[in-house]
Amino acid sequence: MNIVVLVKQVPDSGSERKLDPADNTVARAGADNVINEMDEYAIEEALVVKEAHGGEVTILTVGPDSAADAIRKALSMGADRAVHVTDEAMHGSCAVQTSAVLAAALQQMDYDLILCGAESTDGQVSVMPALLAERLGIPQLSGARKLTIDDGVAKVERQTDGGFWALEAPLPAIVSTWDTINEPRYPSFKGIMAAKKKPVETKTLADLGIDPSTVGLASATSQVLDFSGRPPKGEGVKVADEGDGADKLVEYLASQKIV
Repeated sequence: MNIVVLVKQVPDSGSERKLDPADNTVARAGADNVINEMDEYAIEEALVVKEAHGGEVTILTVGPDSAADAIRKALSMGADRAVHVTDEAMHGSCAVQTSAVLAAALQQMDYDLILCGAESTDGQVSVMPALLAERLGIPQLSGARKLTIDDGVAKVERQTDGGFWALEAPLPAIVSTWDTINEPRYPSFKGIMAAKKKPVETKTLADLGIDPSTVGLASATSQVLDFSGRPPKGEGVKVADEGDGADKLVEYLASQKIV
């Protein structure tokens, strides 16, 4: 079974994240960039499926040269190979444009199953599985907390607020996973060393047959028009209880439009 895992490098959610005032895009150059946390669960699930059914796990990412660090992390976890699409024309691309690039790359690959995290921590739009399913003409099973592959059919439990939905679709299919599906393994020293020798194929937009004018900030379907920094934290409000403390508290909460 050929499994492709979509991976994205993002600024660490545990550190301060900023927008670049030059073009209002995410400031990645000076950020502490890491592999998207949700993608680690997708990688782990791909490895679990491979261990059960055999095959190969390929990592696919679209991003700048620095995204190679995320690729190596994925390879050190146990993935077999990687494809890295990198092109300066991609800077500022929206989700719709990125899905076109990913779809073009996937059409040059053999796959039975595509896995990805339910969302990226820098965008949190959760639309990539649906966009790719539409472009590739394959079913999508989103928000999986459990995945089973049985006789050419993918079966998932889709996580909901009140429990789960049981869904299934024939392969090939794309499945997005939540962080409740497994516990990602830590790369071993052996895995880290082995990752250095695993093949990583680099592709440009030209290799995928994509016109550079159709991607990038200038033709993006969504843009950040303006932004401002978080306002400084103000002083707290002390409510003196003189028998009417509850009334004063409710009055304050109402003034802040909390109640």
